[in-house]
Amino acid sequence: MDGRVDGIDPAAKPSGMGCVECLASSGWWLHLRRCAKCGHIGCCDTSPSQHATKHNQRTGHPVIASFEPGESWFYDYASEEFFEGPRLSPPDTHPLDQPVPGPVGRVPRDWKSLLHE
Repeated sequence: MDGRVDGIDPAAKPSGMGCVECLASSGWWLHLRRCAKCGHIGCCDTSPSQHATKHNQRTGHPVIASFEPGESWFYDYASEEFFEGPRLSPPDTHPLDQPVPGPVGRVPRDWKSLLHE
């Protein structure tokens, strides 16, 4: 693999099973992303708060991975490219019984109108 390895720590454990900032602020998310450097779990750019990208902007950690079941892609913020990456420390996804969007009890009825395109 090329220089992207510098932005990935396969041993970093996920910070939890939901977006750290949304859980702390009573927010909600559509999809979850995992920082490949430190394991921070944040919400995707379609989610109202876009915490995964804000984590990248705050820390400079350059790579995220999907934290969704059935997805195994990585994304490099600098090159704006998706790529195949190494296996990360488990778990690879949020629990299968966790709803999308989530978490339970926080998603407003009009959630689709609140998404970013």
